Amino acid sequence: MDVRLINPFVKSVKRVFETMVHVNMTVGKPFVKPDDCEPSEVSGIIGFSGDAAGCVVISFSKDVAVAAASKFAGMEIAADHPDFSDAIGELANMVAGNAKMEFTDVNIRISLPSVVIGDSFVVSNSKSSPRIVIPCECELGKLFVEVGMEIGKKENKGAASSTEAAVGV
Repeated sequence: MDVRLINPFVKSVKRVFETMVHVNMTVGKPFVKPDDCEPSEVSGIIGFSGDAAGCVVISFSKDVAVAAASKFAGMEIAADHPDFSDAIGELANMVAGNAKMEFTDVNIRISLPSVVIGDSFVVSNSKSSPRIVIPCECELGKLFVEVGMEIGKKENKGAASSTEAAVGV
């Protein structure tokens, strides 16, 4: 994966969390996701298709996810609240969408968000393209933005993109 593809996500996570969650975000040095990475409890996942292939994953501990969702919604949202996964999915969607705007020379579509919630899980790396992890920290705690994206990977024209399949186009 081209490291230059990471900067739009660094800018995006800072922008989204500062404007929508109202916290200052500190971004650490990106690194290649190791096989023995730290497990997560909540992840928002957005896929890419079109002139790019891959995904972005935003992972949190449950406490940090609850705090972020609550600040984003402007009200207390517990992990079992019906709107919790929607809030996490929307944060992931905004990070992906803001980063997507930086890629002006390519046609990139993003999927609907998927949210995974559990006690301890890992969203595995793709075998064809490892993800770059962007460690982030704010007053709520730590979160990790993982980006696995390759420009120039054309999707099969006969197959529906993940967004088209999800919305029945």
